[in-house]
Amino acid sequence: MNVFKAQVPAAEASSRVRRWQINWQQQITAYAFLLPAILAFAAFAWWPIFNSILMSFQQVNLVDASKSSWVGFKNFERMFLDPTFAASWRNSFEFAILSIIIGFFIPVLVGILVNEMRWAKGFFRVVYFLPSVIPPLIAILVWRLIYSPQPGGLLNQIVIGLGGRSQDWLFNTSLTKPSMLIIMTWGGFGATMLIYLATLQDLPIELYEAAEIDGASVWQRIWHITLPHLRSTMLVMMIVQVLGIVQIFLEPFVLTKGGPGQATMTPVFTLYRKGFLNGDYGLAAAWSVLLMIVLGFLSIIYLRLTRSTPNN
Repeated sequence: MNVFKAQVPAAEASSRVRRWQINWQQQITAYAFLLPAILAFAAFAWWPIFNSILMSFQQVNLVDASKSSWVGFKNFERMFLDPTFAASWRNSFEFAILSIIIGFFIPVLVGILVNEMRWAKGFFRVVYFLPSVIPPLIAILVWRLIYSPQPGGLLNQIVIGLGGRSQDWLFNTSLTKPSMLIIMTWGGFGATMLIYLATLQDLPIELYEAAEIDGASVWQRIWHITLPHLRSTMLVMMIVQVLGIVQIFLEPFVLTKGGPGQATMTPVFTLYRKGFLNGDYGLAAAWSVLLMIVLGFLSIIYLRLTRSTPNN
């Protein structure tokens, strides 16, 4: 009996060793097929990242690379002392707060309402998703006409018709950020709503039926059944939304050029101005490195949430 007991662990250990042994012939074949993709990814993703880090420590001359010189952390010092640094990140923080207040709960609400419908769900899915398929630049140009300060601007026509006064929506410091957030919410909430709606499809219908039998109202079912089921998805989507907000570029570039004043300057837009308009590529590279660190930190949070947060 003791000999048998000794042989069982030995057999299990031998099986475990065989399981971890690598069939190098199969692995070489697999990596040979992956090699073109690895080389392409290294050339178009890893090398630009590595080169940006190198440029952040240099005074860069793109015309004659031999004239580029090492300046150490001088570009980072200039970045932190730049008046646009604090303004850009403060604007990103304010955009993130406003996006949670204005835009975060709208997809949740619409997804829940569509899920509660007994008919025409497919129609409303298509209607709410349509803004997501419009090219962003075209949508922003249309919204610029809607926000036009001229009397012919659609939004001002509505405001004047209701007895109000014409507003300069995009160049009033108190209105420009909410105005931009409305555009971003309109363009993105349809796809996000479908994610919430897909999550709700996993919710057993028996829970709703039991709640109805117990006399629960619609709002009680939403509060005690639907929202707890969406909690993990909402956490993940919040991080995704903040990731997108930190990278805002197209809206201020097309609508305000960072104005009025510095009210809509963002890190990506400032990076663009430093590099492509001012030709200060070393400083722009320093901005990109900091942005990469911030986005990397947020991405780590996102990955931890998607791996560790339970579905319910």
